[in-house]
Amino acid sequence: MKTILLAAALSVAAAAAPAKPPKHPHPKAAKAAKAAPPLPTLPGPAFPIYTSAQQVQADCDKGLAGAQQRVVTLEQHAPDGGWLRASDELNAYMEDAANPIDFLSNVHPDKAVRDAAQACALRWSEFQSTLGQNERLYQAATQVKPADDIDREFLRVTLEGFEDSGVSLPADKRARAKAISDRITDLAQQFSKNVRDDNTQVAFTESELRGVPEAVWKGAKRDAEGRVLLSLAYPNYFPVMQTGENPAARERMWRAKSSEGGDNNLKLLAEITQLRREYAQLFGQASYDDFQLRRRMAQNTAKVQAFLGDVKAAVSQAEVRELQELREAKAKHLGQPVESTQINRWDVAFYTERVRKERYTVDQEAFRAYFPPQQSLQFALRVIEKMTGVRYTRVPAKLWQEDVQAYAVSDVATGKPMATLLVDLYPREGKFNHAAVWSYRNGSTLLQRVPQAALVVNFDRKGLTLQELETLLHELGHAVHNNLSATRYSSQAGTTVKRDFVEAPSQMLEDWVYDPQVMKTFAEVCKTCKPVPEALLVKARAAKDYGKGVQFARQHLYGSYDIALHAADAPEPMALWARMEGATPLGHVTGTKFPAGFGHVAGGYAAGYYGYLWSLVVAMDLRTAFEGHKLDPAVGRRYRDIVLGNGGQRPPQELVREFLGRETNSKAFFEYLTK
Repeated sequence: MKTILLAAALSVAAAAAPAKPPKHPHPKAAKAAKAAPPLPTLPGPAFPIYTSAQQVQADCDKGLAGAQQRVVTLEQHAPDGGWLRASDELNAYMEDAANPIDFLSNVHPDKAVRDAAQACALRWSEFQSTLGQNERLYQAATQVKPADDIDREFLRVTLEGFEDSGVSLPADKRARAKAISDRITDLAQQFSKNVRDDNTQVAFTESELRGVPEAVWKGAKRDAEGRVLLSLAYPNYFPVMQTGENPAARERMWRAKSSEGGDNNLKLLAEITQLRREYAQLFGQASYDDFQLRRRMAQNTAKVQAFLGDVKAAVSQAEVRELQELREAKAKHLGQPVESTQINRWDVAFYTERVRKERYTVDQEAFRAYFPPQQSLQFALRVIEKMTGVRYTRVPAKLWQEDVQAYAVSDVATGKPMATLLVDLYPREGKFNHAAVWSYRNGSTLLQRVPQAALVVNFDRKGLTLQELETLLHELGHAVHNNLSATRYSSQAGTTVKRDFVEAPSQMLEDWVYDPQVMKTFAEVCKTCKPVPEALLVKARAAKDYGKGVQFARQHLYGSYDIALHAADAPEPMALWARMEGATPLGHVTGTKFPAGFGHVAGGYAAGYYGYLWSLVVAMDLRTAFEGHKLDPAVGRRYRDIVLGNGGQRPPQELVREFLGRETNSKAFFEYLTK
């Protein structure tokens, strides 16, 4: 997942206006046209449409100039009861001025526009690092008298933000902190761009693609020798890895994906981690882990390491057992002795799927016939509608690419407009190539400001697997967290929660696709879609659980690597990865460069990747409130009001306690791991 506090909104395309009626319309047709309810408009300001780098630069200049003027005004504001609102108004302005541009650096089809947007984002980052060290604003904040607990929490986070930016450091250290912050932002953007613009194409003969669905490769480009060229995008990568019979073909695809970003990104990551250590030490912290975790639910490095140790202990035996089962499956498949059979990393997905098919008769590729992309999106939206009492209405809008969709979100009970959701479903060159949500505009009840979010995925136009439908619901969960937030201040809205809690609302929803009652909702949005047999869903649930030892051991490795990378010694990234991966049962494959594509640790999840597992503990506990009826509107409304609606204006432990009626615990998580 990716959440970025970006601000933007939308403009309804002029072309979407109804055509002129004929001079002599049929009376019945005219009557029907009059009776049709008008489409709602999209709330909030218009999303900017850029066709040139010059337009981006002009808006960037204008936005920064406006922000600077507002900073001067805030500096002159007395630290009275209105200071917090004035501070949040500045945040809201910066969201609207900066964040549409920053977001477009990830999705705009024109490389020149993407590059200009990235350059603008660097300028905004420099502005914000300067703002974080503004002594006049910091001193004013220290004098504010909060009116209630919400004000108190907002003020606490505001002061911590100033302090973590270096405002209280001596002048020389403060300057160095700013220089480091700006440099890290630059390096992280370069890292992301290198992955996004990596246009690696892997060449295969048709015979090498035996087992891979023809729909994946039949229409692909060919090289001069007539070989099929496949990019590393997920709609290509996963089918090759899961269904490709040819081990050499799988190996080539896996090696290419495992080196995405290349040597340049390894150098960038090494510099980033060294700078992070130096930054933490400016504040008297031994490591970047210590610097970051003191603000998280986990509180400190020792607690994270203990938690990761518990996860490893819970899954180690299952991992070894499952890998042995994969060896046996490979030996049987190839007709050779188990003793002489070795499982390679490019074998794991293929033989895991093979075991699942044989043991549970579940084929992920077969689900594509049940889940057309557009109808899958409508299904996911309908699930949220039934749970939380909102409505999504598609509205014509001109956006950055013709396939992008816009939805107005409203409250069913009152009809009140609540939010906007944008959805970018399909892969294309230069687009962010994973699945993520950008919370690009946060809401505020005080400012009467509606939230907006963009959901970005890369799905096959021919249909989704059940696993991809699960991913869709996960990402939608982040967008819902943004859209249904009802916080006083925009700075605390939606996904602006502690990093090790932010995944919980999304992970909670992943389990919904395995519930037969939930899946019956598909018929409400697609009368002609073939319903998934309930027995198949039961088998899919069992099949999903197979391989969890390997899956969670890998997640443990990712989280542990991130913590080790940001320890006091800040080791060289590639050497550390080779050593840590080499200690796992499958070992390390020489020549691969996984950290070069590990965008989470280069970006906002530094010293925080463990949060996926930490949040899953909370997510599984949240699910217990929906046991027996995942679409219960009463429980869903409580969830909307308590957990989603409060964003970060109350501590997450407090929200979960109120929703569950008890303290949260890890019982459901560890029972799942060990059963």
